[in-house]
Amino acid sequence: MSQGYAIELYFDPALENQVLKAWNVLARRQISTQLIEIESRPHITLYSSPFADISKLENIVKNFASKQEPLPMSFSSIGSLPNDKNVLFLAPTPTLSLLQFHSQLCDAMKKEGIEVGDEHRPDTWIPLCPVAEEVPKTRMPEAFTVLRDLKLPISGYAMDIGLVEYPPVRELFSFMMGNTAE
Repeated sequence: MSQGYAIELYFDPALENQVLKAWNVLARRQISTQLIEIESRPHITLYSSPFADISKLENIVKNFASKQEPLPMSFSSIGSLPNDKNVLFLAPTPTLSLLQFHSQLCDAMKKEGIEVGDEHRPDTWIPLCPVAEEVPKTRMPEAFTVLRDLKLPISGYAMDIGLVEYPPVRELFSFMMGNTAE
């Protein structure tokens, strides 16, 4: 995994614990421990880049988060991307509020001169919450079976937005949504 930065959307404790259950079951079965090893936290990536102006991003995210309310979130399906990273994920129902939230963040970043890469542009972004990375191809069917046993949908709220540096994952800052206090 190459070095980089990501703006991540975090969940309320109950929803986060539901996602961690999936991570732990996959780890116990020795299918994937990657997310635990890099000290990640359940999230949806809103933006990532190999470089970051941290103070500029902090101002953007702080201002953006203060104007947002906690976002209802429901993970209703499981999936995998067609690449070599062998990532399995929970997919949130792509509600208009989630898509607008992401689009507004991208607009706020563009206004400050931060370029949003193709993977995270509003017209190409795929919202997902990773639950396993680097799953051996021979273990993919078993991993899918484990995830299918989750009682989907799992629902809750996205509560805060943070910037992380990776790997390993180190949170640089995070802000609760709707919190205007310093």
